[in-house]
Amino acid sequence: QVQLQESGPDLVKPSQMLSLSCAASGFTLAYYTIGWFRQAPGKERDRVSCIGSSFGTTYYADSVKGRFTISRDNAKNTVSLQMNSLKPEDTAVYYCARFLGTSCPSEPSRYNYWGQGTQVTVSS
Repeated sequence: QVQLQESGPDLVKPSQMLSLSCAASGFTLAYYTIGWFRQAPGKERDRVSCIGSSFGTTYYADSVKGRFTISRDNAKNTVSLQMNSLKPEDTAVYYCARFLGTSCPSEPSRYNYWGQGTQVTVSS
């Protein structure tokens, strides 16, 4: 069965670092574009970062550029999101999702499989 699962610490103070992991089962993650999205209560689900199925293709939202890093570990069949210099406005539920293609679309509807999400709270 195709499945994605996000994991990582859920509470961190401002300026600290947090790493999220997206683990895949039922498919080989390296063959797919993987996007990270986040959604705060009452707000739309927005693309944060993306890594394409082709090497060297990445995307970062302006709000996280220079602070977040997306990477693959194909041996572990995972994609990680390293988040540095965290801010309270980074607080949201974070999702990873799969896209069957080589690009990094911004529309959530383009992604056909989603993890259930993991809460990240940035607070002092």
